[in-house]
Amino acid sequence: MIRLGLPKPHSARSSARYGHEQLSHRAAGVAVVIALFVVFFLGQLIRVQVFNAHDTAMAAQANRTLKATLSAKRGKITDVNGTVLAQSVERYTIIGNPEAAQAFEPTKCTKQTQDYCHALNGKDLSTSGVAAVSQLLAPVLGMNASELGGKLSGVGQYAVLKKDVTPETKRKIDALHLGGIIYGTLSNERLYSNGTLMGTLLGGVDAEGKGVSGIEQMEDKLLTGTDGYEIYQQGLGGEQIPGTLTESKDAVNGQTVTLTIDRDVQWQVEKILLDAQKTYKAAWGIAVVQDVKTGEIRALADTDTVEAGSDDAKLNVSRAVSETFEPGSIGKVFTLSGLLQEQQHKMTDRFTVPDTITINGQTYKDAENHGAEHWTLAGVLQQSSNVGTIMASENYPDNLRYQYLKKFGIGQPSGLTLPGESQGILRPDTTWDGRTRNTVLFGQGYTTNALQITNAVAVIANKGVHKPQTIIKSTTDAQGRTTPYHTDGKSERVVDESVAKDVLNAMESVSDNYSKFASVKGFRVGAKSGTAEVPDANGNLTSTISDYSAIIPADNPQFVVTVVLKDPQGVFGGLTAGPVFAQIGQFLMQKYEVPNSAPRTDAIPVDW
Repeated sequence: MIRLGLPKPHSARSSARYGHEQLSHRAAGVAVVIALFVVFFLGQLIRVQVFNAHDTAMAAQANRTLKATLSAKRGKITDVNGTVLAQSVERYTIIGNPEAAQAFEPTKCTKQTQDYCHALNGKDLSTSGVAAVSQLLAPVLGMNASELGGKLSGVGQYAVLKKDVTPETKRKIDALHLGGIIYGTLSNERLYSNGTLMGTLLGGVDAEGKGVSGIEQMEDKLLTGTDGYEIYQQGLGGEQIPGTLTESKDAVNGQTVTLTIDRDVQWQVEKILLDAQKTYKAAWGIAVVQDVKTGEIRALADTDTVEAGSDDAKLNVSRAVSETFEPGSIGKVFTLSGLLQEQQHKMTDRFTVPDTITINGQTYKDAENHGAEHWTLAGVLQQSSNVGTIMASENYPDNLRYQYLKKFGIGQPSGLTLPGESQGILRPDTTWDGRTRNTVLFGQGYTTNALQITNAVAVIANKGVHKPQTIIKSTTDAQGRTTPYHTDGKSERVVDESVAKDVLNAMESVSDNYSKFASVKGFRVGAKSGTAEVPDANGNLTSTISDYSAIIPADNPQFVVTVVLKDPQGVFGGLTAGPVFAQIGQFLMQKYEVPNSAPRTDAIPVDW
């Protein structure tokens, strides 16, 4: 009988031996895995530190390297004497990092941390994050902590907190030890030191500092500087690590533009104009003061009170350069100049002048009714006779009427290139109808601006020579080198010196006619007034332009002054714009200490 054998049960000792062997196998497996990981990481470490050390260092340096822009300042605008009219000052835009602000943990103040801890009024902060940053920053920026907190509670790493912050405030912010959370970028704020003085004429700049109107726009290229840069490594707080500057280029500030405008004259002229606007209840007023010998504009003013640099100054142009009008009887100066130059008449030629005249079915009349008057050509100008001017021009062909107006600069660009300048309208003589060919003789049928009228009259003051006008005197670069401003215009003779002398003589008789209203004590003046009906806002001929252009002193011409008023009470130019000129002329003679005039002894007879 066969007995099946059963396995003998393991003893406790054999079971323990089996478990130990299993554990040993597992431990060995884990050890192998750990060893493999160690070998792998050692290999990576060796690769990074030995084989790729240079690349790794370069990558780390690149992450720390910053190219910071060095902003150039926009150049100054000054008057002819160097008085600053516009300048850029150092300002900062304060930027916040919302993500960093939300993670901010203030450092308590101890002996070890007192140089960089965070405290408010000597006490440690009890808050953290955005609330703590806002508590520290709000008093320095002069902002509400809640408003500031709202800006820092957003997403991202960039939020503009405040613009145009002064360097002093920026230093206070730096002292808060919020590097990496709050920082400032350099910008420039444009300041205009004289308020509404030359408001629209100076114009303004946009948010990027680019000139968008007025002289700021006209000379933007010269005024704009060239930014520089610095390349350096920065610390965790955004600060420059000392000794890490690797490359830099200095910023080059914009050039200083010096105007021919005299601030004191401009201020006085603007004040006189505004007072006249109230006195005569005029819609607006314009005045120009020009130096005879140089063509430089000393004042270019109007009654619009606009702050320089304001939105209004950026959106509008100077009325003194944009407003055009029919000059009225001032135009007779150019007609008589042409007649004398073409040797059709002399100032002593005699005329019997009625108050009306009809030519080819067209009737023309003088401003006032009168009988047949015995006037010389000088008297025709003195009495501002439309009829006498037409009579004297009987043989004056249309092409010469047009050519002389053009030579005097009527309807032509001034050459100043001021933004918004309107040159007026002078249509070719081939387009004139039967009436226009005669109205152009006495300043109607074409339009001009105050600058043109002033320079045209300056031809007579300047012995028959038309000089280019200038409003820029010079420019000075960042190295202090001053360059006279170049103008493309050139001087051109319009009429002979003897012709200009005779016309000025007759203009002095005009001034004598207004001696009760428009004289300047101690000085001889050569002048011409004008009054013209112009369309109103609805196109009806119910508005009036009253103007007055004068040379002072007549015996030694220094300045030409033109005043233009729209719809003044008193209407006639000699009675409204004339007295305004007299105030300006008196100021000019005193300011520039011009010697008194010699007595007049050579007046051309005005009647016979």
